[in-house]
Amino acid sequence: MSGDPVPCLSSRMFQRLAVSAILIWAATVLTAAADVLDRAAIAERIAPPMTLGEQITEDGVYQLLNSGGAEAGYVFQTEPMAPLPGFSGAAINVLVVLDLDGRFLDVRLLTHNEPIFVSGLGPAPFHAFFEQYRGHSISETLVVGTPYGVGDGGGQLVYLDGVTKATASVRIAHESILAATLQVARSKMRGVSAGKPPAPAPDHDEDLDWQALVDQGIAANLRVTNAEVQTLFAGTIWEFDDALALDAPDAPYLDLWAVDVGPPAIARAVLNPGTVETLARFREISGDDEPILLIEAGRHGLVSEDFVRNTAPAWIGMTQDGLPVALRDADLLIDLNAKLPERLQDARAMILRTDRRLGFDPTRPWVLEVQAVREHGMFQPETGSVTLTLEHSTPERFFTQPESAARSRSPFEVAIWNRRHDLIALGVFLAVLLPALLIFQSRLAGLAAFTPVRLGVLALVLGFVGWWGQGQLSIVTPLAALQAGLAGGSLAFLLYDPFSLLIWGGAVLGFVLWGRGLFCGWLCPFGALQEFAHHVGRLLRLPQVKVPARWDARLKWLKYAVLAALVWVTVAIPAQLDRAAEVEPFKTAITTFFLREWYYAAYALFWVFLGMVLFKGFCRYVCPLGALMAIGGALRLRRWIPRRAECGTPCQLCRVECQYGAIEKTGQVVYSECFQCLDCVKIHDDARLCVPLRLDARRDRRAAQIAGHPNAGAATVAQ
Repeated sequence: MSGDPVPCLSSRMFQRLAVSAILIWAATVLTAAADVLDRAAIAERIAPPMTLGEQITEDGVYQLLNSGGAEAGYVFQTEPMAPLPGFSGAAINVLVVLDLDGRFLDVRLLTHNEPIFVSGLGPAPFHAFFEQYRGHSISETLVVGTPYGVGDGGGQLVYLDGVTKATASVRIAHESILAATLQVARSKMRGVSAGKPPAPAPDHDEDLDWQALVDQGIAANLRVTNAEVQTLFAGTIWEFDDALALDAPDAPYLDLWAVDVGPPAIARAVLNPGTVETLARFREISGDDEPILLIEAGRHGLVSEDFVRNTAPAWIGMTQDGLPVALRDADLLIDLNAKLPERLQDARAMILRTDRRLGFDPTRPWVLEVQAVREHGMFQPETGSVTLTLEHSTPERFFTQPESAARSRSPFEVAIWNRRHDLIALGVFLAVLLPALLIFQSRLAGLAAFTPVRLGVLALVLGFVGWWGQGQLSIVTPLAALQAGLAGGSLAFLLYDPFSLLIWGGAVLGFVLWGRGLFCGWLCPFGALQEFAHHVGRLLRLPQVKVPARWDARLKWLKYAVLAALVWVTVAIPAQLDRAAEVEPFKTAITTFFLREWYYAAYALFWVFLGMVLFKGFCRYVCPLGALMAIGGALRLRRWIPRRAECGTPCQLCRVECQYGAIEKTGQVVYSECFQCLDCVKIHDDARLCVPLRLDARRDRRAAQIAGHPNAGAATVAQ
């Protein structure tokens, strides 16, 4: 009978594996703070003749004393001042020794839990990375990378060579150093408060247009003619190296507009609605980043030909209070508002982002610096540059001042607030779908229009949950949780995406009620895309591939092998996890809508087109997330698909019609392969389709005929 509790696994070992996997995946959030050294331990690390002085701030800044006992700088740890979580979830703690001029005397790694350096590359490369800071000044623009691999060469950047295959961990450490160092520099060297900077006010709204932005100084312009640039190069070897400047002295060399598009009201005035939505999603993920829009209508441009997206542009820099502000390309496709002046419609535009945690205050004046670069000579050209500057700030009314808030909201609260409309819509969708499948599944499956209804739901999943909401679950999430758990890190990163977290919650609830079927059959955007591909193939009358039962059973084990391989990569060579996880085409097909390198797009399209002739081939045979979902289905408490004694003997209709191959010859349902399509439920409850019901109906008709006609029995005997 449907609903009776049953044992779901035939092997005790497999059951233990399933429960262990679920416990790791859904574990309680763990926290692991980096160890902070006491005064004595710090003093041991100060190289003579310098010594450690007294503590001068509550967050652990000490005086650095020279041999005569005079103050020579500052000593501090990054963890108390800038506890940015690393990939493991724990902060990376670094000791920084700074002189009074803002020059790094020593930068030394103290503690960390980064998986790649714990179980992969070893700690030596990480320690060596920090040696590069010595001798550099905080007034320099320091970026992680090389001129020939990350960012474009030249310009005003100072490159710190990162550790191959560990870019994420190195950049987090670098940002921690900058955040802590700039706090000390602002408060001790510039006399500027190092308190938490303002953030865009989500509730502030104004009806603005481009002219209003210009009139109020919200959009700042730097316009420089060729003649003005020529004057700056006068008397240098580069004076006559720009023919265009000599031929058209009055033409604009640079026509640059800068707008802080962090406040939503300003963003709506300069960007088209689609880009505004994209920017809103970007802010949900990178809640501490302040996006600066640059529009350049002159001939200078914004980046060189060697520029790499998502890196720091070499020609553009920013300072505030005389200290550099780290900039990085936001890597967003931009369409400007159609109401902007015509000369700006075809201009080059990009959004740069800077982290407010590093002390950037958008309401106080900051200076944008643009390098005008020239080369002299042909074979070994000498490069020279002059700096063009634009000072700007954004009115305070667009921002929330931290001192006016009784309590700062957590990143989780901010993420929920920013996506409240999407979360409400998703909650309503799940609140309708789950009861419909739980209570009304027979009526739902029996609808004459069941297929259009199901395709409508899948269209909503693909369009709203996937492409719009970016709620495609991935095997990367549970593997990252496993990695953090092994390293003693935190699972708090799950809270930064409440939209996906709600889907995870629905999937876990589905394990108990149906097994893997709820997610794989109803909530997976790529699964929905594969099902649509199948229907397109049917409409085009393409020949369908039917895998023989024996090979079908063998191929279904492949996804468990893929999952096991990914777990091994996570534990043994975590640096390769991102690359190995590309076995899932989800990121390409759903997250980026196929806008990636051709080989990623080709791989994803292969599975989509294969789905036109092989029903959901990736989902059934390769998907590692599907394998994990199947293991999670071990928590199922009931057989929810009704069966009859005749199912399998003699009736094989459900098994033949099941395109997932989830029904055995005995008629029993293999729930680890069931996608909850409800086809067998429809057959079971339909007297016109179910063979046992049809046979029962035929016997009833004969019995009625015999009961109504006394001679019918004799005639039957005679025959």
